Amino acid sequence: MATWEDVARLGARLPGTELVVKRDARSWGVKGKAYAWERPLRKTDIDALGDAAPEGDVLAVRVPDVGAKEALLADEPGVFFTTPHFDGYPAVLVRLAEIDLATLDEALVEGWLCRVPKKVGKQYLEERGTG
Repeated sequence: MATWEDVARLGARLPGTELVVKRDARSWGVKGKAYAWERPLRKTDIDALGDAAPEGDVLAVRVPDVGAKEALLADEPGVFFTTPHFDGYPAVLVRLAEIDLATLDEALVEGWLCRVPKKVGKQYLEERGTG
């Protein structure tokens, strides 16, 4: 189970990450481009999801493309989900109460890599030993 504090801590260690707060919602991004953000479900989301709508906190995270999104949705449907609002958009929604810290870290890094220059991402991954 992850918390907003975990999201903030893991996001803050990614180079160039900026925390932005608008209308009481936080987002984490690089040079004004968000890679993760608080995404409370709207009435239309809840209507579309029905009984599958989570009651807890929801985080949206950018992914490289719709193929990566579909893979996450298929691999871990208890953690990742989407709504019709995000159809065709490269982002997944995350049930914070269901995600472990390692998977959260991986999702945030993947989202961050979508927003930083390739050189910065490559250097980070090499330093981390995953590049």
